[in-house]
Amino acid sequence: MSVTIDRTTTGRRTSSLPVRLSLTPAPGGLDGTWWPRSRELTRELPPLTAALGDLWGPITRITVNPAYWPVIPPWVSVAGRTVHVGWSTVEQDPHRLTLFSTDGRRDVLVIPPETGADAAAQLMAGDGIYAPARDEAADRSDARIREEVWETDGGAGRPSSLPRPIGSTGPSPAGRRR
Repeated sequence: MSVTIDRTTTGRRTSSLPVRLSLTPAPGGLDGTWWPRSRELTRELPPLTAALGDLWGPITRITVNPAYWPVIPPWVSVAGRTVHVGWSTVEQDPHRLTLFSTDGRRDVLVIPPETGADAAAQLMAGDGIYAPARDEAADRSDARIREEVWETDGGAGRPSSLPRPIGSTGPSPAGRRR
């Protein structure tokens, strides 16, 4: 997996649209739900951290899993302050955003931006977060990613059958990797 780090975060305009955020605590350590408008963290994080900073104290650091974010900036600027952005594929759930502030650590469920308004409204209200916490768009995205990995890993392009070695009684070695 490759991660792109954007080092050109200065000079970008942030959205003037309101942040789509619900701060209803939920089981599993979730402090709320966030529905970004895009997967562009340099655009989405400044208004989110500004809104949360008013409630939780200044946000100092954010951690994401790079699975669904094509570009991860090393920092974003919020009201003249620098908020550091880090990533982890081990400790960070791909569907969560972890924010660190002067008041401690908070976890927010991220609703994929492709999610329809009705499904997002249900998730933001806390309905269905644990029964699955994703909609069809997220499932399609996951399926597409799995298929791309399969294709680039040599999965689908292999012949369906290869001759068995002489004396072999087991299955054909097709698909077996060395």
